[in-house]
Amino acid sequence: MEAHEVGETIAESAHRAHSDDRFRRGAAVFIGVLGMLLAIASLGGENAMKETINANIQASDTYGFYQARNVRQTAFQLAADELDALLATRPDLPEAAREPITRRIADYRATIKRYESDPATGNGKQELLAKAREFEGHRDLAQRRDINFDYGRALFQIAIVLASVSIVAVSRPLLWLSGALALAATLLAANGFLLLVELPWA
Repeated sequence: MEAHEVGETIAESAHRAHSDDRFRRGAAVFIGVLGMLLAIASLGGENAMKETINANIQASDTYGFYQARNVRQTAFQLAADELDALLATRPDLPEAAREPITRRIADYRATIKRYESDPATGNGKQELLAKAREFEGHRDLAQRRDINFDYGRALFQIAIVLASVSIVAVSRPLLWLSGALALAATLLAANGFLLLVELPWA
């Protein structure tokens, strides 16, 4: 080997080493960015999960309140029907005895009507059912957000592993693959916040 060939080989090795160092530094910065994006996606996923749990609890509590109202309404309905039957079977009752029974029946009927719908307090059965369905809607929306964050986090973690391996192996194709996965993960995380697209498998 000639002296000039040795010099070229040394220069080429130094250039390759410098290029590898630059590649490794760039990959390390890329991994740092991926870690930040993973943290954001994780925060979004945790918030979506909390919202799912809270909305589910609220829906369950509201349905419980609805059922309690239904039971009480049925009890008042039976009591009013019983008093109606009493008046129908006892036409000989004096007016003084009939009047309090009639008032009681009217009170029961008013309570039954209030239990069915009470817009003023929002505690009627119709209002409670609407609230429960609204809470279910919030829960379902949060679940759809969470699934985006779950897939996004998984892809970010895989991308970080591939980028780390690319540094050790000085493999640009691995880094490009990591970048492609990171892009998909970023789109999923953004969709978790915005819900622009419904995932077909969610």
